[in-house]
Amino acid sequence: MKKLYITLSFVIASGILSAQNKDTKAADKLFDRYEYTEAAQEYLKLVDKGKADNYVYKQLADSYYNVFNTKEATKWFAKLVEEKQDAETYFQYAQMLKAEGNYTEANKQMKTFASMKPNDSRAKAFTDNQDYVSDINAQFKLFGATKSDISSDKADFGAFLTNDNTLYFASARNTSRKEYGLNEEPYLDLYKATYNSNKTISEATTVDNLNTKWHDGPATITSDGSTMYFASESFNESKGFEKDKEKQLKFGKIYLYKATKEGDSWSNKKALPFNNVAYSVRNPSISKDGKTLYFSSNMPGGLGGEDIWKVSVNGDSYGTPENLGSRVNTEGNDSFPFVTDDNILYFSSDSRVGLGGFDVFKVNLNDSSEPMNLGLPVNSEKDDFAFSFNTKNKVGFFSSNRDGVDNIYIADPICGVETTVTVKDAKTGKLLQGATVAMIDEKLELVGKSETSENGESIFKVNCDMEYAVQASRLGYENGVGTMEKSEGGKSTVVINLEPIKPIITETEVILQPIFFEFNKSNITAEGAAELDKLVEVMNEYPEMVIFAKSHTDSRGGDKYNMNLSDRRAKSTVQYIISKGISKERITGQGFGESEPKVDCKKCTEEEYAQNRRSEFLIVKK
Repeated sequence: MKKLYITLSFVIASGILSAQNKDTKAADKLFDRYEYTEAAQEYLKLVDKGKADNYVYKQLADSYYNVFNTKEATKWFAKLVEEKQDAETYFQYAQMLKAEGNYTEANKQMKTFASMKPNDSRAKAFTDNQDYVSDINAQFKLFGATKSDISSDKADFGAFLTNDNTLYFASARNTSRKEYGLNEEPYLDLYKATYNSNKTISEATTVDNLNTKWHDGPATITSDGSTMYFASESFNESKGFEKDKEKQLKFGKIYLYKATKEGDSWSNKKALPFNNVAYSVRNPSISKDGKTLYFSSNMPGGLGGEDIWKVSVNGDSYGTPENLGSRVNTEGNDSFPFVTDDNILYFSSDSRVGLGGFDVFKVNLNDSSEPMNLGLPVNSEKDDFAFSFNTKNKVGFFSSNRDGVDNIYIADPICGVETTVTVKDAKTGKLLQGATVAMIDEKLELVGKSETSENGESIFKVNCDMEYAVQASRLGYENGVGTMEKSEGGKSTVVINLEPIKPIITETEVILQPIFFEFNKSNITAEGAAELDKLVEVMNEYPEMVIFAKSHTDSRGGDKYNMNLSDRRAKSTVQYIISKGISKERITGQGFGESEPKVDCKKCTEEEYAQNRRSEFLIVKK
């Protein structure tokens, strides 16, 4: 249903349907026929008459959920959860709230869901990262997105570009066709158009010989262009339905079919042998070598509502379908697989952490990496799905209902580069941890900022088609700059060597950069050691020099506490200098606590506190 489109089709038999009660009978009949919009109108009549209860609220919420009317769905879910519900109701409510952009309330519902089903993978993913929206929005954009001119005012989705530049897709634009009760649009047909070098698309025409009176599409085609796999309905087969005697309905499923190309036409249509009237198989994608067919299905053995599967192909022989497992699938709906020539699987999921509805993800099947959300602008608060990518033309297509109806969008890849910035001490070559690194683009805008790790590195993902200025700074060093040149993508490295700031030597003092200690501690930190090394250099340059180290605190804390702390720090400073080979007769130290403030203030600012919290190195003898 909700973006599952052609799931359960139906033929109405004569007779009377059973219902929840006599009041809901008419609405229940429409609901059972998947005519959710009309069913909702009937349930609303009961609300107006004061005959609604939680059953009616649930049916209303589900009706609007199934047609992705997020505004109305949230209204009735909110009414429904005034009383305790099953866990899945809270999850669905959260999905609708996200699609409305209300992430704060969605997170509240997800917390309830997670408390009820803590072992569910959807609950674990949410619990592990509740700031997922900020993370997704901040990630490097992999694609640009523009609405395709092939889109109509009806549902269009599942675009697939062949190597001969023919674009196939499913569409409900044929208004002469019978309307489908679920969304009150015509049944889907397979269409084709020509994709031009200037990224325009010719007028679409129907695909000869394959369309039926039922739903048809979407499709996938082998790399040599000779074989098509596509979805259609099981009503095409003589026994392609199940009877519900109580409701007196015939329920069909979605089957996969194979066709071969002869000249400019498709023929030899055959149903695949693993089709089954007990479940649907749809959304096919064939691998580059034509030996593996990926598809989505709610067949037994899956993890959730709909899972992604694969099956081996050898001519007209097929292996046993294999579930892709928990790396890809969840307890929710995972669908619309597409595998690229280099074995990257794109798929859509409504149950992984995302921006709302279905989001598009990708995972490299050549390694063990986890799926990645494609982020903006491919994904949005609404349903984003059916992503495909043509390696030859370097262009992708996806579908989205962000404008209120399913449209086809062109996804242009943005050339990305992973840049590792390494910051070193220019004199010693030492890798510098804690340096601040900033990336500035050609428009002089800040695109990233971070601190270097233990190995002196900061990593940025930026656009490879642009040149960037790289700035690095660290206490005790002159600022440094570098340049990241334009590239063809992949990975690049920028090394910035920072020149240490030399100590200032006066007649009475050696002035260093601030010597920092951890809170309530007196041990020498790595940053402090780097600065004290400069004092060692000065004392080696002046072998007769004698230093008296004074350590001061600010006025926060008790007098005695501050005096003892500063004295311990002074002694640690002295011991460090001696450990570097300086004679103990040449350096002494003492703590003065808060007794000698540099700035005499009663209500000090943070800056004034910092000035008072200092170390001084007085020259006793030069």
